[in-house]
Amino acid sequence: MTGALVAARRDFDIVGLLVLAMMTGLGGGVIRDVLLGVAPPVNVASWERLLTATLAAALVFWQHDRVSRREPFIMVLDAVGLATFCVTGAIAALDHEIAPATGVLLGVITAIGGGVVRDVLSGRTPVVFSGELYAIPAVVGATLTVVLESFDPLGVLYVIPAVLCFGLRLVSMRRGWSAPGARSRQ
Repeated sequence: MTGALVAARRDFDIVGLLVLAMMTGLGGGVIRDVLLGVAPPVNVASWERLLTATLAAALVFWQHDRVSRREPFIMVLDAVGLATFCVTGAIAALDHEIAPATGVLLGVITAIGGGVVRDVLSGRTPVVFSGELYAIPAVVGATLTVVLESFDPLGVLYVIPAVLCFGLRLVSMRRGWSAPGARSRQ
């Protein structure tokens, strides 16, 4: 929905809404799978995932004003996606027997990649570069996932990194926390 909302605010047509909704929701996983050599990428091969993004675009297209009023709730759902994708992305990467650090990187790419693509396609500075704590919670969640994976845990334990990522993102939104920027030396 965040992709479709950005498109609607930029006065994109229905094709633009659909493209930004799909790229936002599915782009990070596609990037991960391309880097891993998975063909076709899971998100492209899944009609259910394509349908979900299409329905989100359609909802925003026909109910933009109503959806916009619910943006705080949509941002909570976006945080759920961030948490879920950093964990599942790291696990998917590690299933390809790659280095743990690369697993963290691909978990983060899975979580934030779609938003970066959305922002680039819409001509905006990517949110992850604007200081918002978005990528950092994903790094925390993906790192903890990789650490847990090394102990071959029960699947239910993956809730821990997801909850940590989600909580960090929500607290940062509520308190207005941001990542530090470069300081000039004068």
